[in-house]
Amino acid sequence: MTPGLKTYLSHLKGDKTIWALVALLAVFSFIPVYTASSNLAYLNGGSGNTLSYLLKHFAHLSVGFVFMFLVHKIPFRYFKGLSLILIPIVIILLAYTLFQGTTIGGANASRWIQVPIVNMSFQTSSLASLVLMVYVAKYLAKTKDETVTLKSSFLPLWLPVFMVIGLILPANFSTAFLVGFGVFVLAFVGGYPKRNLLAVLGIAIAGASIFVLTAFAFPSLFPNRVDTWKSRIENFSSGESTQEQYQVEKAKIAIASGGIAGNGIGKSVQRNFLPQSSSDFIYAIIIEEMGLIGGFGVMLAYLILLYRIAIITTKTEDVFGKLVVVAVGFPIILQAFINMGVAVELFPVTGQTLPLISSGGTSIWMTCLAIGIIQSVKAGWQTEKEEEQITASDSEMENPLDVLSETI
Repeated sequence: MTPGLKTYLSHLKGDKTIWALVALLAVFSFIPVYTASSNLAYLNGGSGNTLSYLLKHFAHLSVGFVFMFLVHKIPFRYFKGLSLILIPIVIILLAYTLFQGTTIGGANASRWIQVPIVNMSFQTSSLASLVLMVYVAKYLAKTKDETVTLKSSFLPLWLPVFMVIGLILPANFSTAFLVGFGVFVLAFVGGYPKRNLLAVLGIAIAGASIFVLTAFAFPSLFPNRVDTWKSRIENFSSGESTQEQYQVEKAKIAIASGGIAGNGIGKSVQRNFLPQSSSDFIYAIIIEEMGLIGGFGVMLAYLILLYRIAIITTKTEDVFGKLVVVAVGFPIILQAFINMGVAVELFPVTGQTLPLISSGGTSIWMTCLAIGIIQSVKAGWQTEKEEEQITASDSEMENPLDVLSETI
């Protein structure tokens, strides 16, 4: 190990296994992103050269790792105040995105905003999801030993939740559902009264039903979205041939042709037919090239990450620390398995990427921020344990004067 690398690693706190897993997934991601981007290079008028996509992916990962390193240095208790400050900001950003945002990659809804200074796009729902989960964890930790009613918790807790989900819902139904599911699980784990939670669930279902019925009754209010929802539901249930079903069929062909050991790196055929081969359906390309061995290897990496997240949760004594690890860690694993499930048609197409492996800046950055928060919690209780050990060892040391007096 070189002295420079050793010095850098000495500054890393937190769970070493998670650091190793994140680095492994990031390095591994270059292989499928590089090989799966050839169709994008041709579609965008290029000659099939995927080097630019590889460099872009490298840039996204580099920025993400900088975010992760900086965030893990922040004491995790500071995230309480940060979430309180950022909640109104992300609500404003979501509203702006809904009405003034842009579409990218064939999407038929506004999910991104353009950042003019650096000429890049940013998906606001990803940031809003992360901020909201930390905010909910803060509220649950604060009211852990208090008597909470639906009335007392509606304004400080559920109003921001409904506003964020409601602003995401028209443009991205699947993300809104996943955010709502994550909040529900977090509230259950955080000890929110179950009777009140069922009441909130009823309100959410009623609100979502009204929204969907309104969208179907007045499709002009949500252009293109109603047809998208219809096609996804019908596609998944009937198997009729549409664009999304076409992608699923090509993904299944890729998985079937991969076999046990795969066709070899760079030898994917279906990457030329899958429009989202480097993002939404990258797992199918991994199996086609590396077989079930590669597919199970990726799955195992996420399962180990889940295990380490569970260890940190159980060992952290601070209530907010426990809840914030669940809040930001659980969605990473859920997103990963939904992405893999879509590739094998266990779930309808959702547009969820494979964390740390799929191409895409916002997704990578938010995943890195989440892991940074997890590592901050681990680093926090590690520091506390070290301080306790130092204090205990100091108290056990005998006073030299006492020893001298006993000798005399």
